[in-house]
Amino acid sequence: MSEAHGANGPIGPTGPSGPAGPPGPTGRRSIRRVAVLSNPAAGAGHAGPAAGRAVARLRSLGIEAEPHAGRSAEDAVRLAREAAADGVDAVAVVGGDGMINLALQALAGTPVPLGVIPAGTGNDHARAYGLPLGDPEAATDVIAAGRVRAVDLGRVTGPDGTVRRYGSILATGFDSLVSDRTNRLRWPRGRMRYNLAILIEFANLRPLPFRITLADGTVIERDLTLAAVGNTSSYGGGMLMCPDALPDDGLLDVTLVDAMPRLRIARFFPTLLKGTHTTRPEVTTLRTQSLRIESPGITAYADGEFITPLPVEVAVERAALHLLVP
Repeated sequence: MSEAHGANGPIGPTGPSGPAGPPGPTGRRSIRRVAVLSNPAAGAGHAGPAAGRAVARLRSLGIEAEPHAGRSAEDAVRLAREAAADGVDAVAVVGGDGMINLALQALAGTPVPLGVIPAGTGNDHARAYGLPLGDPEAATDVIAAGRVRAVDLGRVTGPDGTVRRYGSILATGFDSLVSDRTNRLRWPRGRMRYNLAILIEFANLRPLPFRITLADGTVIERDLTLAAVGNTSSYGGGMLMCPDALPDDGLLDVTLVDAMPRLRIARFFPTLLKGTHTTRPEVTTLRTQSLRIESPGITAYADGEFITPLPVEVAVERAALHLLVP
């Protein structure tokens, strides 16, 4: 099941808006024991204090809270898996989208719900589900209330067969080149390093040849600036790359941005903040249950984390995660 629309008109029988599935099933859980997982270095050091506040809040509500601090990505996944296997009622992650991505690897396909205490820089998962930002106690109250929503995840299979899940948007093309450059730079620090990477890659901007194969066999071959595959609507701290994406409709929203001259690209990017780019002729949007993305020398990032070099197979995993929501 897939559709595309944009400069070349609709592809497939479903029309521009695409099929909309019912909301994911919700329910209530009794939350008596929670593993609180954090990376103290995340969110410019905000995750550590936020974790302490979350643990204190849980205990004040009579809930057993077990704090765990991961020393590395692998350690965080291990801790989440061990907590889930140990029979906790929920695993609460304190941090940003990257930390949530680690928890997804452990909790996908299990009945153990994920709670989120936002303490990152982008917090796009929190934005997607209306979770409180900048208020660890309010986010902790959401976890304690025990309202669970079943949501989809994206499953990425890399060229070596390695599988990773993601919850927000998978980015390839200009976006991933900027992330690659950021990771290679040693100076400056913080946001300025990312801004410098944008300038460098913009100066080096070139058409990128892509081949994309949809679930129904439709093949799209053309030069692009970027291709994004969304389970939710935003990335990068609220940039609405896939503005109509729903995390419980059993479909992935794909946004393809054609190659353009630099001046036009400079005028184009501000439209991403409002999600109005989808009306432009340079943009094609489509929905599909799965797709294959190929482009020489390009990598894929999701939830702000490096995933794998292309080519990748991306598929939706229906109701793969139980998430604690307001």
